[in-house]
Amino acid sequence: MPRFIISFNDGDMKVADDEWQQVADESHAVVREAKSAGVWIFGGGFHTFDPVVVAEDGKVTRGPITKSDVVLGGFSVLEVKDSEEAYAWAAKIAKSCRCPQEVREFIDDPESVN
Repeated sequence: MPRFIISFNDGDMKVADDEWQQVADESHAVVREAKSAGVWIFGGGFHTFDPVVVAEDGKVTRGPITKSDVVLGGFSVLEVKDSEEAYAWAAKIAKSCRCPQEVREFIDDPESVN
């Protein structure tokens, strides 16, 4: 079955300080639903935007690789039957996270799957 990454940009979540617990509870409910449905692979959010770049020679520097206004804030990886099912899950995630989600399909590569 195809795998999709469903992600959002850092800063897209417009949540009042007193709503964060509700957002967390609703988001965790969607994760539990996806796990129960057997489609959840992995996901999470990031604490801060402080990337490290590791070059081909192993040299470590502060990132990002390329400056951009778009910064990944969090993601979910799901394995579902098709893009329509991925879009349905993305809608649930968008509602719980209070922001739009980007959906992209992974290349089918047997070497990258456990």
